[in-house]
Amino acid sequence: MFTMLHSQQADGYKLWLKYDKIENSELLNEYAEIVSSIYFKDDNDILKNAKKEFSLALPQMLNKQVKYSSNISSDNSLIVDVYENLPNDLKDLVGNDIEVLTDEGFIIKSLTYKKKSITIISAKKNIGILYATFRFLHLMQTHKKLKSIDLVDSPKVDLRMLNHWDNLDRSVERGYAGFSLWNWQKLPEYIDQRYIDYARANASIGINSTVLTNVNANALVLTPMYLEKVEALANVFRGYGIKVYLTARFSAPIEIGNLETSDPLNPEVEKWWSNKVAEIYKRIPDFGGFLVKANSEGQPGPQNYGRNHVDGANMMATALKPFGGNVIWRAFVYSEHDDTDRAKQAYDEFLPYDGKFKDNVLVQVKNGAIDFQPREPFHPMFGAMKKTPLVIEFQITQEYLGFSSHLVFLPKLFEEVLDSDTYQKGKGSTVAKVIDGSLYGNTLSGIAGVANIGTDLNWTGHPFAQANWYGFGRLAWDPDLSSEKIADEWLRATYSNNQDFIEPVKNLMLTSREAVVNYMNPLGLHHIFDTGHHYGPGPWVDNLGRPDWNPVYYHQADANGIGFDRTPSGSNATEQYASYLEKTFNDINTIPEEYLLWFHHVPWDYKLQNGNTLWDGIALKYQEGVNDVTHMIQTWDNAKPYLNDSEYNEVKMLLQIQLKEAKWWRDACLLYFQTFSKKELPEGVEKPTQSLEYYKSLKFPFAPGIRPQWD
Repeated sequence: MFTMLHSQQADGYKLWLKYDKIENSELLNEYAEIVSSIYFKDDNDILKNAKKEFSLALPQMLNKQVKYSSNISSDNSLIVDVYENLPNDLKDLVGNDIEVLTDEGFIIKSLTYKKKSITIISAKKNIGILYATFRFLHLMQTHKKLKSIDLVDSPKVDLRMLNHWDNLDRSVERGYAGFSLWNWQKLPEYIDQRYIDYARANASIGINSTVLTNVNANALVLTPMYLEKVEALANVFRGYGIKVYLTARFSAPIEIGNLETSDPLNPEVEKWWSNKVAEIYKRIPDFGGFLVKANSEGQPGPQNYGRNHVDGANMMATALKPFGGNVIWRAFVYSEHDDTDRAKQAYDEFLPYDGKFKDNVLVQVKNGAIDFQPREPFHPMFGAMKKTPLVIEFQITQEYLGFSSHLVFLPKLFEEVLDSDTYQKGKGSTVAKVIDGSLYGNTLSGIAGVANIGTDLNWTGHPFAQANWYGFGRLAWDPDLSSEKIADEWLRATYSNNQDFIEPVKNLMLTSREAVVNYMNPLGLHHIFDTGHHYGPGPWVDNLGRPDWNPVYYHQADANGIGFDRTPSGSNATEQYASYLEKTFNDINTIPEEYLLWFHHVPWDYKLQNGNTLWDGIALKYQEGVNDVTHMIQTWDNAKPYLNDSEYNEVKMLLQIQLKEAKWWRDACLLYFQTFSKKELPEGVEKPTQSLEYYKSLKFPFAPGIRPQWD
């Protein structure tokens, strides 16, 4: 239970599960009365873990030990059990609420039972009790009134999944918080306390699936010596309702199976995968299935054999089907043999396959059509594929948002995408409704997030990056939640319930993503990051092996203007959206300005809505982003009285890095784009202190997230 191997200073290890003592005497008395006598059935591992959480949290928050009773009686103030075990008279009181729950849902309800006011926590299944336990404790942490609570809640999405891009050597691709959690050398015998605390943290926000290994897969993870280790992790996670998935390298039959081919229609290959799946399920009976990156960025796949994505996915799905497993097939594809706009390729490749996948296949689609940019319009596949369940893939790790040294509250980005209207079935056809399956009645649904977790003491590198992990889980549970509510919840559980602290810092969080867009990629600019590591700006890069790896491909800056023309006069990517959006995006007078340069190549003298020329507008946006970070620093300084020295100093130092790098982005990009616009910087924009040649010369062998290389 968060056994601490280091000092008890505020190092962030406990995440949002600190369970600080309740100082408000009125709330303290209310909570103490509610939990004065608890009946908590714990006859299996999941319920045992739920009860352990109660026994950890309540004494810390209430400063008194918990009293449990062995049977349900009139003395109980709190009853915790699954519905089928409740006495009939108590069932009658909660019956209607139970009927609307899914198997993972729960109720927390105040009611009168045998002439006494009690609180009941119940669910159809044990996992619902676990989720209810964490929610109940969270409500106490965040000082919510519980005397008249009437909460009925179920997750809206089936698969709520973390994707770890962890390599078997413990490096983490795009990981900015240390090495991989999974210590393969010590597993299976040594179970690190972190594995348990990882599972607790995920269960507390409703995450129910984890993919342990990188989508750029290594076939060794499917060999017996690794499966034994995966089994040990699965045994830990099972008690917290978390299923393990693995990334499957498509060429595994060749690399570890001694076959000469991985052709998905070859009977020997089909047999190999069926045998491998049976071997896995013998060890891990609740194994979730495979996540597959195929024929993308050099990864092998069915197209190597003249086959297609349906052939590959369905072959694996057939092997998994008898065991209840799923195939999650990534749609992040773009070919060096196709000179079509990269933003169009996934849609063009996958739309013809709609309805052809087996019913245990989900197609996983990045939130935007390029690659986890600070801002992208939603991927046009959402809403367009009607017969295939789509998993939306968000990136919690900040590959393109300043790494873990920048404070960026990503639920604001996630919310923006989920709330986007596809118009595919008329107004109100939001991405969230596509993802939860309600728009087209899909029977499977899923949300995946590329994890930002590593071996740093605070798990995520930046204390506020914990809010992105937390917020992802909350939105995966309910895609309709607001980022404001999530920020409020996280701040209260992590730092303080003091309103004078919460309001300004919450505003800092809610505006932080827009600040990053401004100082990196304003007005629809995108993918202008430096080569490979994506650390800092590199809009000048033009020497990579294929056009769509180069930033110049995306911004198209020249003497006439800047931006990628995706209208009918250009790549016509707008045709992939519903007609209403196609028309809106095609017209420079109606397109939202935040997407202007995503869809249009615009003259430098073009007048923006505020009357500025495009050149002045870009420059002022870069400056605005820098100013925003300055305001963030001021806000954090004002919050110092509510923080201990460690909490304050850690974020303060990171904000100083963010300010330095925001200025770097501003100066490097404006100096480069100025070579095309030939215009002076407008009043209000600080002049660069270095030359363009200086910024071009910078090298970063220490940039985390990839293996460093010198030229």
